Amino acid sequence: MKERLLGKTPEELAVIAKTHGLPAFAGKQMAQWLYQKRVRSIEEMTNLSKAGRETLSQHYEVGYVAPIDVQTSKDGTRKYLFEVTCPVGDKEETSCIEAVMIPDDDRKTLCVSSQAGCKMACKFCMTGRQGFHGNLSAADILNQFFAIDEAGELTNTVFMGMGEPLDNWDNVKRVIEVLTAPWGLAWSPKRVTLSTIGVLPKLKQFLDESKCHLAVSLHNPFPEERLQMMPVQKAWSITEVVRLIKQYDFTGQRRVSFEYTVFEGWNNTPKHADELLKLLRNLECRVNLIRFHKIPDFPYGTAPDPVMEAFRDRLNAGGLTATIRASRGEDIFAACGLLAGKHKEK
Repeated sequence: MKERLLGKTPEELAVIAKTHGLPAFAGKQMAQWLYQKRVRSIEEMTNLSKAGRETLSQHYEVGYVAPIDVQTSKDGTRKYLFEVTCPVGDKEETSCIEAVMIPDDDRKTLCVSSQAGCKMACKFCMTGRQGFHGNLSAADILNQFFAIDEAGELTNTVFMGMGEPLDNWDNVKRVIEVLTAPWGLAWSPKRVTLSTIGVLPKLKQFLDESKCHLAVSLHNPFPEERLQMMPVQKAWSITEVVRLIKQYDFTGQRRVSFEYTVFEGWNNTPKHADELLKLLRNLECRVNLIRFHKIPDFPYGTAPDPVMEAFRDRLNAGGLTATIRASRGEDIFAACGLLAGKHKEK
């Protein structure tokens, strides 16, 4: 099986070039072909010698993989299904993952997956319910950007798809480098948001090594209640996560937000709002209130709009900026918590 070039840096490409008889500067040329000109084959890299291209093609491929299915929502959201093969222990496992393209006026945001399934097992998330089926490679993650119909029109990305990005930080970090480096897509870090439930050791690395925006899945400010739905609370308490975040500066262009799915009868009372105000005091941030999308065998339902609005208003009155996020793609199971990597016919 040929190795994929997608995801490699100019330095790594230079090593490959030299190994196969090409000059080292061919690494920069290859990066330009991959990330700026977005060629689909090595043969298209026409400023490399023909012999060099033929040799490279024997061992490598660009690495694009077409989606096996696409669904379009009535609101314009599009969900792409990709087949991936991931190492799990000492074997490989083939799974399906999803990426969601969300249009909004002049913006097109890609909600990208970083894992097949997820280890975190949040009880309200369809991805978490399916278990873990492997980390996506940098090539698999980048392929979601390059292989969709809107590849050349994307303006932003959120690592909020399937999986916990910080549980696959090495590959996610490499993807962020490709997205933001001058030799890559040259995006501003402000166009990238990483969402996490709070994997503390890797969260510190992300905050130290990246200038991208951060979104934290909070969902309940009371540790004992959060633990009922989010097992990660036992390893990394939300209070410890917030304590770490407060050590960083979010008063400038970098932003931090907290995702809060509102469940009827579980986390939507005035005492929850007041505890949230207490937890996030003195932190420049935003709280995004998310409508819960009902899933099977789950004890709580969707909070009515007046309940969500009252919760939002209490947070705003207490000094927090809180908004209710518009739900997108619910009719094709593309909304928050619904990604399961399933073919529509299955």
